[in-house]
Amino acid sequence: MKGFELVKGWARELVDIMLLFIALGVLVQIIFGTDSTSYFGKITGNLMAFVTQLGSNGFVGLIALLIIISIFTKRTSTTS
Repeated sequence: MKGFELVKGWARELVDIMLLFIALGVLVQIIFGTDSTSYFGKITGNLMAFVTQLGSNGFVGLIALLIIISIFTKRTSTTS
């Protein structure tokens, strides 16, 4: 069981790092624009497409959003 806890810890840290890079990419693209930030790709465009897809699915999109929020809330409350 210690092995699973170790792998879960690494996965949590990896997700935290990826979320930081996403936040940094969004901030950089907002400040400098999407044309001059080729390193971060099209983070804001992908996020907007994701939000639009959730919004266009109506109730199913709302349920999916609630599931995603619950996963992140559960994950952050267990690590603190």
